[in-house]
Amino acid sequence: MQRFVWIVLTTLATAGPLPLLAQTPNPTTPAFGRCMDRSGGVTARMLDCMATETAHQDARLNRAYQALMTSLPAERQRALQRAQRAWLAFRDADCRFLADPEGGSVAGVVANDCFMTMTAQRAQTLEDWR
Repeated sequence: MQRFVWIVLTTLATAGPLPLLAQTPNPTTPAFGRCMDRSGGVTARMLDCMATETAHQDARLNRAYQALMTSLPAERQRALQRAQRAWLAFRDADCRFLADPEGGSVAGVVANDCFMTMTAQRAQTLEDWR
């Protein structure tokens, strides 16, 4: 386990913004990449970078959701609202699962990356629907 943690942290420190769990491209900001580069692989700094980027992506997600909602007829708005609520529940449960208490500090990094990446991807998806 100790070797695994070292490998993950080394990878994070040298790879910059790494969408660890992403299955599609990670539409994060260049500022996030620069922040991660400056973090030096220090967990607290990486988590600060992720928190800042997550706040940005959450605002982006909310703007995209509102813009899409205003462009849809009432029936489709209700469907989008149901879909968004289900997506939020999935994201939160999936990312919380990754915060394994046995995983040490790397589990917190992985869970935060999950939350940030999934939020960025959903924002991109909603923007693409408009």
